[in-house]
Amino acid sequence: MAWVALFLAGILEVAWALAMKWSEGFTRPLASVVTVLLIIVSLTLLNWSLKSLPVGTAYGVWAGIGTIGTAAMGIALFGEPANLLRLGCIAMIAAGIVGLKLIAME
Repeated sequence: MAWVALFLAGILEVAWALAMKWSEGFTRPLASVVTVLLIIVSLTLLNWSLKSLPVGTAYGVWAGIGTIGTAAMGIALFGEPANLLRLGCIAMIAAGIVGLKLIAME
């Protein structure tokens, strides 16, 4: 169950990063409130997962999911560059997440 909570925490990290972008520097009240609520829920789920997962693994996976998801959404929603070098770096982050998950299974 800790892995499910961690995955959801990572997805919510992507959501709060997007909400923060839409808040335009916290000048839009609704987007700002949504951002703060998503941060709270994401960190709560991360905290819950830390009860049974190593902190380095959990934080690495959480941050990696957030990084990959936010980069992908930036490309899809905001027209950010999707060149080969950038996609290769994102792929290396994904490989690191898989590696951390496999190591945690030992």
